Amino acid sequence: MNTANHHVVVVGAGFGGLEFTRALAGAPVRITMIDRRNHHLFQPLLYQVATTALATSEVAWPIRHLLRKRKDVTTLLATVTGIDRTGKRVLLRDGGAVAYDTLLLATGARHAYFGHDEWEPFAPGLKTLEDATTIRRRILLAFEQAERETDPAKRQALLTLAIVGGGPTGVELAGTIAELAHETLRGEFRNIDTRETRVVLIEAGDRVLANFAPELSDYAMKALERLGVTVELGRAVTRCDAEGVVFGDTHLPARTILWAAGVAASPAAEWLGAAADRAGRVLVEPDLTVPGDPEIFVLGDAAHVLRPDGRLVPGVAPAAKQQGRHVAATIKARLAGDATPRPFRYRHDGDLATIGKRAAAIDFGWIKLTGRPAWWLWGFAHIYFLIGFRNRLAVSLSWLWIYFTGQRSARLITQGDDDKG
Repeated sequence: MNTANHHVVVVGAGFGGLEFTRALAGAPVRITMIDRRNHHLFQPLLYQVATTALATSEVAWPIRHLLRKRKDVTTLLATVTGIDRTGKRVLLRDGGAVAYDTLLLATGARHAYFGHDEWEPFAPGLKTLEDATTIRRRILLAFEQAERETDPAKRQALLTLAIVGGGPTGVELAGTIAELAHETLRGEFRNIDTRETRVVLIEAGDRVLANFAPELSDYAMKALERLGVTVELGRAVTRCDAEGVVFGDTHLPARTILWAAGVAASPAAEWLGAAADRAGRVLVEPDLTVPGDPEIFVLGDAAHVLRPDGRLVPGVAPAAKQQGRHVAATIKARLAGDATPRPFRYRHDGDLATIGKRAAAIDFGWIKLTGRPAWWLWGFAHIYFLIGFRNRLAVSLSWLWIYFTGQRSARLITQGDDDKG
């Protein structure tokens, strides 16, 4: 590989893209980082912004600030619309283009509604800061509208919140919303009792947290029920609209529906004209390159990567970071004259999910934890991976305040005043 002014373009400043950029420090290259947002987002805690526990500034950081000391990195705020593989250019929405010698696509995922995109206006998902503040607004507006509603049936629909999907995000949303309604908001309204709020978690499978060990799924189910969450298993959602949600033969009147049931990859496969799986993930080679184009790498939620046992590498932050480090090592080896393909090997660090402010389930394989010890370990793990001392301190203090008082400080309704959020 010719190292003279070698230009590496990174699309996406998520966990994988940033870890790759960090690991490539010191290499004889120049790097251009492109993202359509100006911030890096700590997605594992995004649900806490949506449920009023944390402020947006506590889970996101300006990309330029994070890379300010890297003189070899240029950051561009732009939206990618395509890849010219022949001309080796990244095409931008404003008509511009960025040439590359090596390209890394770490563009993440978006919501998937299983062919029913018309459900999205009624059941928003949770992938961005905008999603989180929109969901927070809808939740809080539901209580405000219920306070004024005189019709009992309409009031109950306003006080019913449905979460579709029983994975970690769905479980965490359900538990936290139940605590918000039954504890934080208690006594703040005069015409409604927020303890009458009904939180319903709907999962098409036969258990929540399906990727965890069965005993941890059972624990999570019981922990949710202790918080007052109704869990509906074994029935898929067949309709979402302004009146509520239908699953199986049940219609649930609910004015607030949240989607945590599925994701689809970003349009990276479309940009490349590459083969993809059903979720839109690029079918990459074992070394994370695009078939027929070894100068293009795809990682994270945008890539279909298999473990040695044939299972898919999960779309979680640790996996994306491992892939980022792997690609950086591959490029460094190429720059040193070693073009031997290096297959990626995923190391699974474990699964974690929290259920409210005093319970969690952790599955490290060799050890499984539940209850308060798991919650504290979950908290320490997430604080450790936050960026910067200020954010670690702010999140720690927020959690401790919520833990001991039940009060959440980020209960602000923003972004307008319509009744749909």
